[in-house]
Amino acid sequence: MSVNEQVLRYPIPSEAALEPPKEWAELRGTCPVAHVRLPSGDQATLLTRYEDVKEVLADPRFTRQLNAPDAARLSAEGGGVFSSEFAAIIPDSGEEHLHWRRLVGKWFTAKRMAALRPRMAQIAEDLLDEMIERGAPGDLKASLGFPLPVYVICDMLGVPAEDRDRFSYWSDTLLNLTRYSKSDIDTAQAEFFQYMSEHVAAKREQPGDDLLSELIAVGGPEDGGLSDIQILVTGMALLVAGHETTANMIGKMVGMLLADRGQWEKLLADPKLVRTAVEETLRLDANSGFGLPRYLPEETEVSGTHLPKGTTVVCSMASANRDESVFEDADQMDLSRSPNTHLSFGAGAHSCLGQALARTELQVVLEVLLRKLPTLELAVPVAELERVEGLAVGGLATVPVRW
Repeated sequence: MSVNEQVLRYPIPSEAALEPPKEWAELRGTCPVAHVRLPSGDQATLLTRYEDVKEVLADPRFTRQLNAPDAARLSAEGGGVFSSEFAAIIPDSGEEHLHWRRLVGKWFTAKRMAALRPRMAQIAEDLLDEMIERGAPGDLKASLGFPLPVYVICDMLGVPAEDRDRFSYWSDTLLNLTRYSKSDIDTAQAEFFQYMSEHVAAKREQPGDDLLSELIAVGGPEDGGLSDIQILVTGMALLVAGHETTANMIGKMVGMLLADRGQWEKLLADPKLVRTAVEETLRLDANSGFGLPRYLPEETEVSGTHLPKGTTVVCSMASANRDESVFEDADQMDLSRSPNTHLSFGAGAHSCLGQALARTELQVVLEVLLRKLPTLELAVPVAELERVEGLAVGGLATVPVRW
C-alpha cells in the first residue's frame, strides 16, 4: 500500500539512528500533505516538502495554540512542553510576541556569542580533559554533549551549575512525549516552577550580570518590560530549549562526522570548514525529533490541499531539509555546502531565538575536538548507535568514542 492510501503512525520510525525513514522521500514525491496518527491516537496533517514547511512556519495563521479544544493531542498524556499552560504565557503572535523577542533576543546576538566563545571553549576543554582522564572508550554525549550547553545556559541565566541534574530531569519530562505519566509531568512542572519563582525573587533582591536580572531591570509591562510570570516562564523556556536540543545535536553531529571517517579527515585537513560543516550536519539531521506542530484556527490550503479549521499540522523540517528540489544531492554530506538554507531553526517570526547560541556551541565543540582529539573515532559500528525514544527533541542515547 502506498503512503497516499494509509494513515501513517507518527513519528515515522527509522531503521537506523542517523538515517531518515524511507517514507519521507515517498511523501515528498507523491503525498506532501499527508494524514498521520499521533502517539495520542489523534490525527494530524504532516508536511514534508521544503516550500510547504517554510510557508506554514512563516504564516501567522498557523498558531501555537495546541491547547485549543479541537487541536490534536500529541500524546495521551497531553503533549508536554507543546501544550502546557506555560506555553501560553509567552505571547504567541503580533506586536506582543515581537516585543518579547526584542527584549530576550538582545542576549542572543552574534556579538554576545563572540564574547561568550572563549568561556565555551574553556568549558569544552575542561570536560574533554576529564573524559580523557577517565580513559577510552568514553561517551561523548554524557561527557561533553550534555554538560556543556547546561553550563552555558546556567551562566546566562545566573543559575548555579550544580543544579544542572535537576534541570536535565525537568527538561526531559517536559520534552518527552511518551516516557512519563501525567502525574510525573505535573510534579516536574510544579517543582521547576517553584525553583524558578525562587530564583527570580533572589535576582530581584541581588541582581547579577545575567539575562533574568536584565529583564527584571527593564521593569514591568507598564515600563515596556515583562510581567513577573513572563520573566519566570522565559527562564524556564530558555533552560529547556537552551540545553536539550544542543546537547543532543552535539552527539549527533559528532556521530555523523565519524560515521564516515573521510569527513572527519577533511575537517582535520581544513579546519576552516567547521562553520559550513556545522550547518550541513544541522541540515542532514534525520533524527531531530517531533517537528513543529501548529494549530489552524481558520481554514486555508497548502500545496493545493484544503485544510479545514481546527487542523493540527506537523512541519517536518528534517524531511524538508532533504528536498531534492532545493538541495543538490540532498542525501549527501557536503561539508562545504554554501549557501545552506536549511530549516532546522524554523523560519519567519518564530524561528529559533537561540540559533546563534546553538551554532556557536556546535562550532566551538568541533574546533576543540579537532584540536585535542584528532584521532577520535566511534567505538561501536554506526549500526549500533541507538536513538533516544519519545523525546520531542531527537537524539542518540550514547555516543561511544575512543581516541
